[in-house]
Amino acid sequence: MRLLKAVLFSAIFSSIAFAKDESFVSNFTYAAGPGPSTGSIWVVSRGTAGSGVTLVNLTPTSGAVSHSIVFTELFPDSLTPVQDGIFTDVTAEHRRTPFVKAGKLGFVVPLIAESDSGFWNPYGYVSARAANTVSLKELPTPKGEFPELSTMAHGVSAFVYDSVSSVLWMARGVYGISKEDISGGINSPKRSHLFVNKKEGRLDSLKSATVIDTTKNPMVFGMAKNSEGKFYLATSGGLFIWDEFTNKLTKSGVKGLDTSRVTGVWIGGEPEQIIVETSKRNKSSTEDKLWRSYAGKKFAEVVFRDTAGKAQKNIYDKNDFTTSDVAFIGDKAFLSVQAVEGSASGILKLDSLGAIPFDDDDPWLYGLNAGVVDRSVEITGIAAFPLTKKITGLVATTNGAGISVSADTGKTWTHIMNQTAVKNDLGSIRMIPSVIGADNQSLVSYKVSKPSKITIEVFSYDMRKVRTIVKSAERPASSTRSTLATEDFWNGRDDAGRAVTMGIYYIRVKDNHGHVGWGKAITLGGK
Repeated sequence: MRLLKAVLFSAIFSSIAFAKDESFVSNFTYAAGPGPSTGSIWVVSRGTAGSGVTLVNLTPTSGAVSHSIVFTELFPDSLTPVQDGIFTDVTAEHRRTPFVKAGKLGFVVPLIAESDSGFWNPYGYVSARAANTVSLKELPTPKGEFPELSTMAHGVSAFVYDSVSSVLWMARGVYGISKEDISGGINSPKRSHLFVNKKEGRLDSLKSATVIDTTKNPMVFGMAKNSEGKFYLATSGGLFIWDEFTNKLTKSGVKGLDTSRVTGVWIGGEPEQIIVETSKRNKSSTEDKLWRSYAGKKFAEVVFRDTAGKAQKNIYDKNDFTTSDVAFIGDKAFLSVQAVEGSASGILKLDSLGAIPFDDDDPWLYGLNAGVVDRSVEITGIAAFPLTKKITGLVATTNGAGISVSADTGKTWTHIMNQTAVKNDLGSIRMIPSVIGADNQSLVSYKVSKPSKITIEVFSYDMRKVRTIVKSAERPASSTRSTLATEDFWNGRDDAGRAVTMGIYYIRVKDNHGHVGWGKAITLGGK
């Protein structure tokens, strides 16, 4: 089976051609952030054909955002920015693909190398600076002796860039913190490594004789820098505040943060907000909490109020949320969150009072219900970027639906995917993507010239019908495509809900006017 998958990947990969009207390496996107100029973003994708980055130009139009593709770079097959456990890691700190805009290094994301069991070996980082200017940087193993832990225990889980000193800081788990000084040029960085000395209240340099004890030297999962120049460190031993110049390490003074396992910290906004996540894994469940310091006030758990204004208790933990990214615009914070053990995902919106409720069955999670996405997919990340000189845009990445972009602080969204042209009256049927893994979705894309009733069916290679997706469903005429994204998709399962075997499947689309179109998809089968 592994050989067959490799053959399928090779065939698909060799046939890829990136046209101007297409968008990304894949519609499975995991990070996006500011590009080299106003109105541009980098998008990180990983799909069955491989991984890479795409530089996209965005322009606000009336009620939407238009886009054009500048450049796409594919990575070697053995490297990806997205580790295999991004949805299955129950310990929270690696359920994200961190990024930063880092001066002359440009847009920076981690790189993970393939091992015998998948993409689990931290390798280095990507430096995407401009069109045709993308390089891969290796991070050597620092000196010292470390406990036997999983390889992702030293993966990069956060970046901070200091534009004054031209230093890229990285949170690296059991390795502590890596310092990449590029003041002498990006091709000759000065590298050093620091670890938390909890007993002495400072950061010490890693040396060949250093023996790391994770009780005395907590692992660093996240870091951020505030407007006063102090670093906040999210560690397995609590939240620490570090003054780089005095090398003094202090705690926040909040019991719930200073004694907990802190998995992430994010700082930004006006007034300044500091958002912190704590996560503790029990025997069969994860206990998560979300904390915030707003405008210099003492840290407190984020308030989740309902539509009547009444505060609700333990909402973050009850929903099993974990935060992948935070975007700040003015006094608002936008958090992309996912359920640790489940498929629920979306965006939390915070104002000065706390989480802003949405009038829906899930009153705090902005997703399909609020138009952030146009189909049932996981939201994997969120970022703010300069869309114009006056407008700060938001971009959300998704697990299968490209990106969503907002020019009005999250009120409305434009959905941008790889969209191959389709012809009228079922003249062409496109499956997007054409290759799917277990429980991924492939959109059945088609167009009709007048209102029609559509039936979509899936057949095996020997033309045995295995699934009816929709039957006599009403679809409108459209100048682009008539597909209803929330219904017209196949998830690789039959009518009984069972995952079909790996192979090639045919998708037939019929209307009530005598038109018939055929598409084709490859599924890699169930788990």
